Amino acid sequence: MARRTTRPASPSLPADSPCPCGLAASYGACCGRFHSGQDTAPTAELLMRSRYSAFVVRDQAYLLRTWHPTTRPASVDFDPAMRWSGLEILETADGSLFHATGTVTFVARYTHGGTPGALRERSRFARSDGAWVYVDGAFGDSEDTDA
Repeated sequence: MARRTTRPASPSLPADSPCPCGLAASYGACCGRFHSGQDTAPTAELLMRSRYSAFVVRDQAYLLRTWHPTTRPASVDFDPAMRWSGLEILETADGSLFHATGTVTFVARYTHGGTPGALRERSRFARSDGAWVYVDGAFGDSEDTDA
């Protein structure tokens, strides 16, 4: 049986690097602690930020672990030509310590094969066994954002 080696086994970002999610903390003190399993995201927004960072570092295990069981794919395919370059949270609704569901609307900027772009999504989150998980998202037009 051939072994697949196209995905790194774990994140490759040093703990003292700036966190890709855009918050002021280092990766290790911010999203890295969620990726490692040291902590779980206490809000839907922090889960969204940590999932964005997981796409940046290509952490398939974390993405799958934080995906709702009813919508979770079998695997995550990372496009080698895709480079995520920034995250902007546009709106949050619910998703706090006191809620069972929440939504986060965001714009994620990227370059694909050297061409810049932006993805706008309104993501739905829910608690599953006490932890926030990503349920699904609706993609929107991001032409109204500053690229």
